[in-house]
Amino acid sequence: MSHPQQRVLIGALAAGVPVDAHTVLLDLGVDHPTRAGLLELRLETADGVITRARIAPGAMHRGVEKLFEVRDPRQILMLADRHDWQAPFFGELAAVLCFEELLRLEPAPRATWLRTLLAEHTRALSHLGFLGWPVRDDPALLDRLRRAREALREQTRRLTGNRIHPMAARLGGLACDPDADWLRAEVALTEELTALAHALGDRFAATRPGAGVAPVSAAQVDSFGLSGPLARAGGVPLDLRVDAPYLAYAELRELLTPAAIPGGGDAAARFALLAAELERSAALVAACCDALPTGPVAVKLPKIVKLPEGSAYTPIEAPLGRAGFHLVSRGGKTPWRMKLRSPSFHHVAALEEILLGCPSEEVEAALASIGYVIGDVAK
Repeated sequence: MSHPQQRVLIGALAAGVPVDAHTVLLDLGVDHPTRAGLLELRLETADGVITRARIAPGAMHRGVEKLFEVRDPRQILMLADRHDWQAPFFGELAAVLCFEELLRLEPAPRATWLRTLLAEHTRALSHLGFLGWPVRDDPALLDRLRRAREALREQTRRLTGNRIHPMAARLGGLACDPDADWLRAEVALTEELTALAHALGDRFAATRPGAGVAPVSAAQVDSFGLSGPLARAGGVPLDLRVDAPYLAYAELRELLTPAAIPGGGDAAARFALLAAELERSAALVAACCDALPTGPVAVKLPKIVKLPEGSAYTPIEAPLGRAGFHLVSRGGKTPWRMKLRSPSFHHVAALEEILLGCPSEEVEAALASIGYVIGDVAK
């Protein structure tokens, strides 16, 4: 990036766009979630260092919050897993918890533990998507990571019938119940995830990918509303699983101790944290399999569910950070308003400040480590 002003198009979908001499097409590889494209940066540099950054989001906006206003809760659950396709179960989970709070509906105990299991299963799947870039020059480790992601997706398919969008959440429970064979396969998979997390952690400790690149401070976490691994790697221990436990996380508190990673809040710290959290998610999944109670996974509901008047907000700890829905009902079968809080939107907004002072040749490392999914940005 040698030009004072440059336009950067992120993702493989930008490859067919006519470009001029001041445009850079930035593809972080086939494994990275940014490959969906549809995000544009306008960068100004001086002596090879970024002095100004402007973000142009919204190219994928589909008005999902307006769609929610003309759908009933059951239909909304099918739409709610579409915006973050790296971790689709969390969209369903946030929505169903919001409806259950407004309805004062208590889910089946087995369903609560299974939701926790699926949440951590999905968190591992999402984290692996962002861990491929720093090991792109290690074919053996990259192949191992890809096989782990595929195994997680295959487990999702075996349980729900879908590899990507599970559509498993239901009011009061889940649409599926794992058998003993599925649970055994899940426990075996957690063992491989743990070993993979150790291998990634050892490599990152030795190579420190992205050291000193795009550090995030506690002040930036506060001013931009950052959360998740981006905040935790910056030394701000925000985690709703610990701070405001939901699902079965209160019973799993001992497994949620903060990860020991290098400080500095830079790209290297973020990659190290993702590897450490991969191991933690594997441990949580195994614990859920062990503690899973017997009983039904759903409750009996009327054919038509009417929402009472009132409002509810249910934040959860998604893989990228704090996510949730703010639901307002005036009484009826559909919401009056349903607003989505997505972590990616805040993370991308913060790029305008985080990228300042970043050497232009390190933009790739910065973007690879700052988690976002474009559907979660544009909604």
